[in-house]
Amino acid sequence: MEQTNVLVTGGTGFLGSEVVKKLVELRRYSVTVIDINPPSLGTQAFSTVRYVRANILSPTELAEVFAESQPAVVVHTAGIVPDGQARYSKSGKAAVFQVNVEGTRNVIQAAKECGARGLVFTSSVTVVVDEMGKDFVNADEEWPTGRATLVYGQSKALAEDLVLAANTSDFSTCALRAAPIFGPSDVIIPTLHALIPTSSFILGEGTNLVDFVYLSNIADAHVLAVQNLLNSGTTAGQAIFITNGEPITSRDLCLSVWKEFHHVPRWSISVPVGLAWWLGLFAEVVGWISGAEGSLSRGVVLDGSSTRYFSIRKARRLLGYDPRVSMPEAVKLTCQVRI
Repeated sequence: MEQTNVLVTGGTGFLGSEVVKKLVELRRYSVTVIDINPPSLGTQAFSTVRYVRANILSPTELAEVFAESQPAVVVHTAGIVPDGQARYSKSGKAAVFQVNVEGTRNVIQAAKECGARGLVFTSSVTVVVDEMGKDFVNADEEWPTGRATLVYGQSKALAEDLVLAANTSDFSTCALRAAPIFGPSDVIIPTLHALIPTSSFILGEGTNLVDFVYLSNIADAHVLAVQNLLNSGTTAGQAIFITNGEPITSRDLCLSVWKEFHHVPRWSISVPVGLAWWLGLFAEVVGWISGAEGSLSRGVVLDGSSTRYFSIRKARRLLGYDPRVSMPEAVKLTCQVRI
């Protein structure tokens, strides 16, 4: 059977490598990966995959690789996610916008110039929820973007706009708005594990519902989007939320993770959100004076106490998306890597 050429940007990253794995397993696709740090010769994850060093900020490098690989569909996962307290500040804004927005613009241009038929973009729920201080209850694709107050959400919203605006009759594009992704080698589980010493304290009531998505589930969604753009094209020009479809309270998520590490809090006390906000401000001041970044901030408090979950009816309808790994199983699988 003749294979279809697919190119994955950021294909050695956390999500990109899982997307590549899913594509390879299907044996229908010839995969090219571009990354600024591809695996060295002899250590490639898949011998059938072509790995190329290229920077999405270089239109010349992209044009060369795209012309050689002639992808039918491009999967654009490359991007920058601010780490730690930078998530809630303007720190590094220029770099984030350069990669997430201008890099996406370059990938779109290269894909169109080489004659690709479509592009699947890894967007984020932050295009909506980075409007801090607001709850998002069963949000769907009708909820407006453009209101994000944080750098990451602003950059992903602009990049998503570029992708969807590029959709034409001969170049189909779609954007998958991923919930926070967790899985082996993620950053979410270690963050929750680090809270064990303070596990008896609950931020607010701890009943706010939040959404996540397991790594293999979001990778499945990307493969379904590739198949859709190559066939029915019902996702063309669409933004689609992708989650595990199982909203969970912040407290229950923490408890489920801690249980995997054999820790169950013996007592608990609720810390009012208002008080926690002031403690976060105090921690920021101390960090600024000492030059040492702490784990608490006003942003962390607002993030940790907000309700943020989404409808995935559109993903089920257009993609046939059905999360194969449930939240309990996903937490267990992820934590086992570290036990």
